[in-house]
Amino acid sequence: MTCCYNSALFIRFQFLAVYREFLMARTAIIFGLLLVSVSLATVAYNQGFKSPTVFIPAGFGALIALCGVIALKDSLRKHAMHLAAMVGLLGGIGSLGMGGSMLAKLGTDKAPTPDKLASFAATAILCLVFVALCVRSFIQARKNRA
Repeated sequence: MTCCYNSALFIRFQFLAVYREFLMARTAIIFGLLLVSVSLATVAYNQGFKSPTVFIPAGFGALIALCGVIALKDSLRKHAMHLAAMVGLLGGIGSLGMGGSMLAKLGTDKAPTPDKLASFAATAILCLVFVALCVRSFIQARKNRA
């Protein structure tokens, strides 16, 4: 009885270890798709697009999702996830900067529309949460390696 229990427990831990290996790759793909959906939601809200800048979140999302797909290969995981974290950081900082400049124009005649503010806020939040999850994963991987 003890032997079967130990082997079942070992198999469960092996499954969890394999699942954790691909967890951040899957997370990158999900966050990438969420960023693409931010662009699509903005286009749907406007019943079309007036400017190609509406696809900026989709560009960041596509790059992050592509890095997630590349990270599914074991030998490229570390490089792909670091690149995805860098893209997320650039997206988060850029969105915060643009959102801040839009907030400064609120009282003027060039006030941004609510959909633009929502798009930049959603992009900044998604990108920065993704970067935080990446940093947490990198720290855990470093601890597990040591």
